[in-house]
Amino acid sequence: MPNHLVNETSPYLLQHAENPVDWYPWGEEALQKAQAEDKPIFLSIGYSACHWCHVMAHESFQDERVAAILNEHFVSVKVDREERPDLDHIYMSAVQALAGRGGWPMSVFLTPDGQPFYGGTYFPPTPRYGMPAFADVLLAVADAWQNRRQELLDGSRQLVASIERQMMVLGGVKRETVKRETLAAAFGNLRRGFNQEHGGWGGAPKFPQPMALEFLLRYHHTTGDSDALHMVTHTLDAMARGGMYDQLGGGFHRYSVDDHWLTPHFEKMLYDNAQLARVYLHACLVTGEPFFRAIAEETLDYVVREMTDSSGGFYSTQDADSEGEEGKFFIWTPDEVRAVLGDQADHFIEVYGVTERGNFEGRNILELKGSLEEREALADARRRLFEVREQRVHPGRDDKVLASWNGLMLAAFAEAARVLRRDDYRAVAERNAAFLLDQLRTSDGRLAHTWKAGVAKANGYLEDYAHLIEGLLELYQTTFDPRWYRAAVELAETVIEHFSAPVGFFDTSDDHEPLIVRPRELQDNAVPSGNAMAAFVLLRLGGLAEELRYLDLAQAALGPLQPMLARYPLGFAQWLIALDYVLSHPREIAIVGDPAAADTRALLDVCVSGYRPHQIVALGEPGAQPAAVPLLQERGQIEGRATAYVCIDFVCHPPVTEPEALLELIETTSPSSRERIGIKKGPCHKTPYSEPQIWHQAPGFP
Repeated sequence: MPNHLVNETSPYLLQHAENPVDWYPWGEEALQKAQAEDKPIFLSIGYSACHWCHVMAHESFQDERVAAILNEHFVSVKVDREERPDLDHIYMSAVQALAGRGGWPMSVFLTPDGQPFYGGTYFPPTPRYGMPAFADVLLAVADAWQNRRQELLDGSRQLVASIERQMMVLGGVKRETVKRETLAAAFGNLRRGFNQEHGGWGGAPKFPQPMALEFLLRYHHTTGDSDALHMVTHTLDAMARGGMYDQLGGGFHRYSVDDHWLTPHFEKMLYDNAQLARVYLHACLVTGEPFFRAIAEETLDYVVREMTDSSGGFYSTQDADSEGEEGKFFIWTPDEVRAVLGDQADHFIEVYGVTERGNFEGRNILELKGSLEEREALADARRRLFEVREQRVHPGRDDKVLASWNGLMLAAFAEAARVLRRDDYRAVAERNAAFLLDQLRTSDGRLAHTWKAGVAKANGYLEDYAHLIEGLLELYQTTFDPRWYRAAVELAETVIEHFSAPVGFFDTSDDHEPLIVRPRELQDNAVPSGNAMAAFVLLRLGGLAEELRYLDLAQAALGPLQPMLARYPLGFAQWLIALDYVLSHPREIAIVGDPAAADTRALLDVCVSGYRPHQIVALGEPGAQPAAVPLLQERGQIEGRATAYVCIDFVCHPPVTEPEALLELIETTSPSSRERIGIKKGPCHKTPYSEPQIWHQAPGFP
């Protein structure tokens, strides 16, 4: 018989709807049942693409004996961490404090009013890996609840107090001046921890760290430091050659279980691919390297092909497993390759490291061992293998749409459309933005967090607003449709009204469901911290809106965090990006001209030439007053020609009409020299701004 999850929309929760465990979703019904029956709550948090979540479900949650223990002694609650990041953050903090580590599946034991008192992650069905059997854990907790309850309650109060202090780390801190020395100290720590052999940071498991790579590109742009650029290019090249990258279909898996990017945890997450597509795009702008452009496009083409709903939203995740085996969809034997490629097989086998022995459970994860020229020459072979792979049983897909992750991917498509002159990407971005604003925004302007099959639900979190604002700002600069700018301002005002903390912001709104603490995540995780992204987008939006209030809020949050940014750059890289932006004295560029006219397009072409992370651009037609964007207010043309105004810190230089003059003005106001900026007329700049052209499509692109 189905349990209480049967009416949920989350694919992860629905996977457990037929368990013999009497699962409840998080909510008043479960909490009231626990209080009425005086039972502790067993809270299990995971997500649909999590391999070990599936393992524990099969081993324990489908086991009648384990289910009987849970049903007798506990009220069992199942949560999709992607639907409820607030609960995930709070109770992950508890598990990390209790067990010294965290992860998913997360297993937490709570009092009937939600206070955590014991927890861990995966528990096996029998004692192994130095861990007790799950059934033994359940019986021990049930016994402690009956016979040593006061001890549990005392420990729980101390734990919750500790979590609350952690959430309030910015409270009561004096305003601090932002300092360039913070960036240099953070860079020094990144350089010391860098893996010179394989790229990236640390050993196994190895995560891609896109925010750190973005910061290093900006640091190189500002200072010219060659080590910063080397760390980026070495890491990006190694990741794209390894098995963490899908060599046939494009897109990145979540992380590598080894230290050299070969063996991935095969799930694919929307947020990873959004952030990595932009890093590769930016690296192409800096270096002119066509390989980086190809990876960016193949990643975005994968998202269009496999992760886009017919309504325009982007799906959340793709599973690691198919047919009950991790990675089965992606791996090959030499005979399978030969059957598809015939005479071309031996060359492919050599270039992509395929062996009889295999590198993953007797089969082969494809990795690029040959040259980039060989990769290009084997494009047709990759296409043919991809078409055969498409006939296999595909991994499961979590088809819910999350506002926050969609905002990240929206930014990637919008910027790629602008930089690569890809009109198809622009169409994808516009459709996604319209969907998010139409389907996940209520009549009073508030966001929902998640959408599936026409149903939007859950109050939007800070990260939903901040990430969507970032996407809308990128889309505005690609299309210059004022709708996207206005929506960004409206969302920013909602953040200030409903999420403000004494310094920075809370993760939940002031009318959110009461929890044991009001969460405030400052550290980046796999996605940028909502607070860090809020600071960044307020700085950018402040330039367009000419709104000092936005800049003040962002700098107030940045100042006191600087010691943590300097010491722990991998955990605060999005903050470093925001700090770098404000310290760069960004250029605010207002262009007045007919969008279809050649002289206007020539000025816009200057703005997208090269890597320019410290600018924001607005475009308005002559005579359009009052202007939709305040940066354009009271700006006119010179002698009827398209005219550009460059402003820094709300002080504007004399207007110019020639592209060369605009280029000189942008660069002379930069802390970097023209040579250091390195404007590349390579594969990222092959066509005029007004001529969209498709340069590459991943195999199978519709």
